Amino acid sequence: MYSFLLALHSLVRWLVVITLAASVINAYRGWLGARPFGAGSRRLRMATVTIAHIQLILGICLYIISPVVKYFLENFGTAVKMREMRFFGMEHSSMMLLSIVLLTIGSAKAKRKSTSREQYKTIAIWYSIAFVILFFSIPWGFSPLTHRPYFRAF
Repeated sequence: MYSFLLALHSLVRWLVVITLAASVINAYRGWLGARPFGAGSRRLRMATVTIAHIQLILGICLYIISPVVKYFLENFGTAVKMREMRFFGMEHSSMMLLSIVLLTIGSAKAKRKSTSREQYKTIAIWYSIAFVILFFSIPWGFSPLTHRPYFRAF
């Protein structure tokens, strides 16, 4: 179960990154180009938040059953001094949660705006902040914090 969830979480990360990047680009183009906020933009906003929430659920499940997190919680005093243990036991999960909270708030605020320009501006700002936090909290292969493979086998 753990290996399957880990592979699925790794795969869904790409959907989150792609939809979030597309949303940010779309928002800036709409905001700066004074485009109407149409059905496509609404679907992209909703898809981004929905996929991020699915990823959050997968992440919470992994957090609960992860042997790395279990070790971190049982040996906090020692584990907090270990870069990789601290990253997965505390940093990754808290930063990802923050990122998804920002996405959710940005989406909700944008939905309530009365003009297309305000909707795009709201999404551009909130999603950009969330994207930066999310991007630097992913254990990329090139990350100085810790790294994992880009794709995991099922």
